[in-house]
Amino acid sequence: MDPDQSLSATAGTTLRVLPFGVMGVVAVADVTAGPGVGLLPLVSLGPAFAGLAGGWRRTAAVGVLALGLCLGLGLYDGLFDSRRGYTAMAAVVGVTVAGVAAAVMRRRREDELASVRSIAEVAQRVLLRPVPRLAGHVRAAVSYTSAVAEARIGGDLYEVVQVAGGVRVIIGDVQGKGLEAVETAATVLGAFREAAYNEPDLSAVGDRVECAVRRAVDMEGDGEKFVTALLAEITEDRGTVFVNYGHTPALVVRRDRETFFAHPPEHALPLGLTGDGERPTPYQVDFGPGDQLLLYTDGVTEARGPSGAFYPLRERTALLEDRDPQEALDALRADVVSHAGGPLHDDAAMLLLRCR
Repeated sequence: MDPDQSLSATAGTTLRVLPFGVMGVVAVADVTAGPGVGLLPLVSLGPAFAGLAGGWRRTAAVGVLALGLCLGLGLYDGLFDSRRGYTAMAAVVGVTVAGVAAAVMRRRREDELASVRSIAEVAQRVLLRPVPRLAGHVRAAVSYTSAVAEARIGGDLYEVVQVAGGVRVIIGDVQGKGLEAVETAATVLGAFREAAYNEPDLSAVGDRVECAVRRAVDMEGDGEKFVTALLAEITEDRGTVFVNYGHTPALVVRRDRETFFAHPPEHALPLGLTGDGERPTPYQVDFGPGDQLLLYTDGVTEARGPSGAFYPLRERTALLEDRDPQEALDALRADVVSHAGGPLHDDAAMLLLRCR
């Protein structure tokens, strides 16, 4: 079981048992200390805690139990000769009603959140479709982690498209987060998916995507929005050709375990900031049988550990030796999360490509 799931299950069990434990402790303390201490109203803590984890029916049942316990202890202590016993029972009734109302409201919020999650999952399937596990001579695997705790999607994007003669790939990172970033990511992916099939070379694909981003920026009136992106074209005869729009370079893992980052020959501006007539210079990297390419966003390399150190991606490439690309990438993702010591603070996407 995932550590977060285990912790959540433990917390849920504790909250379910807590109301009965609290009422038991109050009952023992009241009998031991006697009526002079005035512990009887604390029985109302039972239904108060029940409202935190259970439904309204369970909360009401705990309230009835608490009311019976209060009545029994009040009779035992002889508190109904004065107002103290009736005050304690009124406190239990009042807290039970409040707990039932809180449980009903919490249930409604949970239902709304479940609906939002289902919509997010549908949006993810439309925006970030599962990549083909096999595209031509390339095996592919993908990992995506959103920085927003309750979200399934964010500002990172990826796509793998099989075209005549090879495979075309994009991975990118939209500036910012939230729904605006998702909208921009949809614009980039829509333009890439269309251009990847129609344009003769990778630079022309990049031009089409650039035009789409600039058009979206002009319509929104936000001249500072941009997208870093790395485009790749993989063919059996030419290896891999990259066009890099200010994105993190691909990590190349050779069959003999040699590793290096495929840096572009010169820096280029991200999509949305490129001027007229400006385009990144394409560059080529050999990609033969047994070689691997890891494309990723800066949420991976900028994941900080408790000491503040960045994630050492190049030193962890041994995790990619699993024969199943998806298993290898899942192991790497788990290592990134372990290094960060908790949830990531930025969206993190990884795309692993293997030459068969």
